[in-house]
Amino acid sequence: MHFGFLSFPGHGHINPTLPLVEELLRRGHRVSYAVQQPFAAAVERAGADVVLVPGNGVAAMSGFDLKSGAMAERLGGMIEESLAGYETVIEAWTADPVVAICYDKMMITAPMITEQLAVPGIALNPTYAGNEEFEPRREMLRQLAFDARGAEVAATMKSTMESLGRTLTEFAGRHGVQPPRPFESTPAELNLVFIPKRFQPQAQTFDDRFVFVGPDLGARADEVWQPRLADRPLLFISLGTAFNDQPDFFRTCLEAFGSEPWQVAMAIGEAITVDDLGPVPANFEVRPYFPQPAVLKHAQVFLSHAGMNSTLESLASGVPLVAVPQMPEQAMNAYQVDDLGLGRALDPTMITAKLLRETVAEVAADRTLRARVAAFRGELAAAGGAVAGADAIEAHLEAVRPLSLPLGT
Repeated sequence: MHFGFLSFPGHGHINPTLPLVEELLRRGHRVSYAVQQPFAAAVERAGADVVLVPGNGVAAMSGFDLKSGAMAERLGGMIEESLAGYETVIEAWTADPVVAICYDKMMITAPMITEQLAVPGIALNPTYAGNEEFEPRREMLRQLAFDARGAEVAATMKSTMESLGRTLTEFAGRHGVQPPRPFESTPAELNLVFIPKRFQPQAQTFDDRFVFVGPDLGARADEVWQPRLADRPLLFISLGTAFNDQPDFFRTCLEAFGSEPWQVAMAIGEAITVDDLGPVPANFEVRPYFPQPAVLKHAQVFLSHAGMNSTLESLASGVPLVAVPQMPEQAMNAYQVDDLGLGRALDPTMITAKLLRETVAEVAADRTLRARVAAFRGELAAAGGAVAGADAIEAHLEAVRPLSLPLGT
């Protein structure tokens, strides 16, 4: 069968889908993936054919502050990019038909594309799923509204989304399809969720339309990295690929751990340079990015922004977290980690070198916490990952159309 994939343009959204792509290809299916240029190489390495669509996506979001007022503007820009790529996707999958479209739940054009092409849609959730009872985007806006600094951002985002809703309604009308609703979750008939069910808010409200397959590293599990020092425990520090223009935070990390017994791998992103940070202690290795799964194989603690991808990769490696979230979704993840006893969540506005140093030391020494992380690692492995996801897709499509049909039918 020929599958089409559509994803929200960010590493934290695309990376979790690639093991599923690899597994479908391993089973003899074919995959074409509509993706923007910054993510094309990763998709090609997974073995899928690339359908190149315009735009730069979340790659353009690296290096700005959530509270700067640019959040709504840039999110709006990404939705406009999605609309700009709509015709490209329609043309590609009309000329080379797909049997189903596997789409990131945040890819707002996906329901319109599946309707226009008259093929089943399978929703992919790299983070929290939404249903009739729980809507992650509304929850994030609610969290912003409780923050005095974020209330204005929440109001701006809501206004922007309402304006985009009108744009989407007009766009859908021109194509003869139903417009999506930005703040409503309409579950697909099959929804794959790349987190364990115990991590999902209001998990008891999610029925068998939702298959919680957990994370899967796929080929990324084979990446190699070695720490420079064999006699020191490793601390990994990263704020991810967006919202990472935080030189003060990274300087605080240099102060906190420069004279400590740790060796430190610190990823600072591309918005700042090592020169922006001042003198770097000898026990630090600082790069824009590291091969994260490979570093986590050696880490004792992950000082992280608590993006969902990073959170689950850390826990799947048996590494507890000290979470310093940079935006509302990351705050939700950080609270879940803390509530489940898998690490500690810190208020990003209260960070000091002393607090970081003491919290990391406490987490590293907490045997009970580390035992919970080890048990949770087992839960993640048992969820099934890409194999469970591909099984669910094949079973679903067998119910709606026989697997014996030719490619693309």
